[in-house]
Amino acid sequence: MARSVFYYHLSRLNDSDGYDNLRNKIRVIYDKSHGRYGYRRICIALQNEGIGINHKTVQKLMAQLGLKAKRKKRHYHSYKGQVGKIAPNLLERRFDTNRPNLKWTTDVTQVCIKDIKMYLSPILDMFNGEIVSYTISRSPNLYMVTTMLKNAFKKYANLNGLIMHSDQGWHYQHATYQKMLKDNGITQSMSRKGNCLDNAMMENFFGLMKNELLYVNRFASIEEFERELKKYIIWYNNKRIKLKLKGMSPVQYRAHYYRNYNN
Repeated sequence: MARSVFYYHLSRLNDSDGYDNLRNKIRVIYDKSHGRYGYRRICIALQNEGIGINHKTVQKLMAQLGLKAKRKKRHYHSYKGQVGKIAPNLLERRFDTNRPNLKWTTDVTQVCIKDIKMYLSPILDMFNGEIVSYTISRSPNLYMVTTMLKNAFKKYANLNGLIMHSDQGWHYQHATYQKMLKDNGITQSMSRKGNCLDNAMMENFFGLMKNELLYVNRFASIEEFERELKKYIIWYNNKRIKLKLKGMSPVQYRAHYYRNYNN
């Protein structure tokens, strides 16, 4: 226990400020997020429970409890193939979209645990940041990417008009990948050479995953990391609230959209 936390609790033994129940709730939310929530998201989580609270108060109480988001900033690099020119950049960094399944993005990132490499290949819906499908592989091969597409197509039968954005990696230049997109009415879009900002939403997800999962934990094996990665993606989609999604998770925001759309 931190010295400041010890003396704080010692001073409060006979003097309650009326926030004891709120501190307990903050601790519960913090633990449920595996320590990944900072004061802003915890404030929104409390508000979602009907508790009227200011984010500054939450920040103060978390400081008293010695709680802060477990994140460790590091530079990271997604896997890049050979550079080519196959498809134009249709998005031009216009990532916003007003409905699901209009703009998707994909990329591949590498993780190394105990000198063993693993590759994650996800599809992200730019509407709500949801991971539509993903594959995990020990080799950055074409099968990894085509399986990812097949899993996505099983979830959504009609994708006519969808734009699929990626970098200029070799997977996305392959004729098999391009044919799978074309056969499902999907238009291909590619980032410009060496410009990661053209695929910022996918890069942002990789950064979150690594800062919230990889860099703040120690994994005994690549198998352990894979298990935790699968749990993280489920949590990210269903539980991790986003400030830009009005305090909802990606899945909750999509459900909210369809409720309003049907009405």
